[in-house]
Amino acid sequence: MENNKLRLGLALTGSYCSFGKLAQVLPALCGQFQVYPIFSENAQKDSRFGPGRDWLSLLENESGHSAVTTIFDAEPLGPGNVIDVLAIVPCTGNTLGKLAHGITDTAVTMAAKGHLRNGKPLVVGVSTNDGLGASAESIGRLLNRRNIYFVPFRQDAPAEKPASLSCDYAQIAATVEAAARGRQLQPVLLA
Repeated sequence: MENNKLRLGLALTGSYCSFGKLAQVLPALCGQFQVYPIFSENAQKDSRFGPGRDWLSLLENESGHSAVTTIFDAEPLGPGNVIDVLAIVPCTGNTLGKLAHGITDTAVTMAAKGHLRNGKPLVVGVSTNDGLGASAESIGRLLNRRNIYFVPFRQDAPAEKPASLSCDYAQIAATVEAAARGRQLQPVLLA
């Protein structure tokens, strides 16, 4: 490990409204870990929250590493033993479903597949409007899987969006550290 820092794969999926929350903690994450950015194909797209290229450039500049943006480029991460912990933050309901059912059709799910194959920790930072709805089954499946850990999460604006869940971005680093030791940061469900 370079500078004895944990090598963190930081994978983003298309929860565009959460990118700003991640940007707030990104400098601290890059200070604590050696960060390797990974973007799903959807996370690279422009949205009402900004051009996809701007978010990609932000992570590349903060981390000092080029982003992995394709399945082809993500495939060698596992066999090459490039990262110690992979964190998917934000992780959409779509990606939760793919992880729960072994679907590998994005750069992020390919990185996760190779990483888990090596028996290494995968951290999931939930960000989905249907976490207590259609995605609840996927969350339950993943909570029960070996080597998968969750950033503590809570309902996101329950009066307006009663099924929405969002992780606590301030706890990403602590969750990564705990996962590297094979432990789930507690409590998982926040008030």
